[in-house]
Amino acid sequence: MKRSRIFLSTIILLLAAAAAFAFTQDNDTFLTYRVNPKKPELKLYWRDADGLNYRSIQNLKTAVEKEKKKLLFATNGGMYKPDGSPVGLYIQNKVTLSPLDTTSGSGNFYLKPNGVFYITTDNTAAICTTADFKDNGKIKYATQSGPMLVINGQIHPALKEGSLNKNIRNGVGILPDGTLIFVLSKQPVNFYDFADYFKKQGCKNALYLDGFVSRAYLPEKNWVQLDGEFGVIVGVTGK
Repeated sequence: MKRSRIFLSTIILLLAAAAAFAFTQDNDTFLTYRVNPKKPELKLYWRDADGLNYRSIQNLKTAVEKEKKKLLFATNGGMYKPDGSPVGLYIQNKVTLSPLDTTSGSGNFYLKPNGVFYITTDNTAAICTTADFKDNGKIKYATQSGPMLVINGQIHPALKEGSLNKNIRNGVGILPDGTLIFVLSKQPVNFYDFADYFKKQGCKNALYLDGFVSRAYLPEKNWVQLDGEFGVIVGVTGK
């Protein structure tokens, strides 16, 4: 009897460990990319050297390869207006190209609290609510979007479990050790389930980037989407 209990306990522990491991990996619902902002070359892109919007991941890939670099990862980095300009704050190389939007309105961007994803000059990444954002002159890149998905470890209160509002979605979160996690849903999901995924990964703060237009390029996981019509694009390059 005692041996049976030990065996059963061992099986339960093994199953729990397997489930936990599986949850941290890509599955049929989510594609994830983790990156240490202090190591690879992580940048936000909008316009090229000629002042033209990159617009697609393919155009960014072509431009990067002309510089003898390799595009390791890319995804759209926020919402945009019909002319391709960013909605809300956009900072590139410490220059504010689009101001912080603190107004109210309709749509996902204005589902407050919305927030800002930014990278400092010492390559530290952060996500905060729009109300908490302060440009201290050491912000290298920043993009504003909304809604926040996770705020101080809690799911945004306006996101409802079981919602039928499902869509392709992408977002960014920060793990406890400072690692960034970018996530693209491979199939339509509601906001709550999307936010819950970030929370279960350990993110204290996470930000929604965009919806049905979202794409990602991650060849190391055989995920190659080079199309799209974007404003800001997040890109990670290597040699």
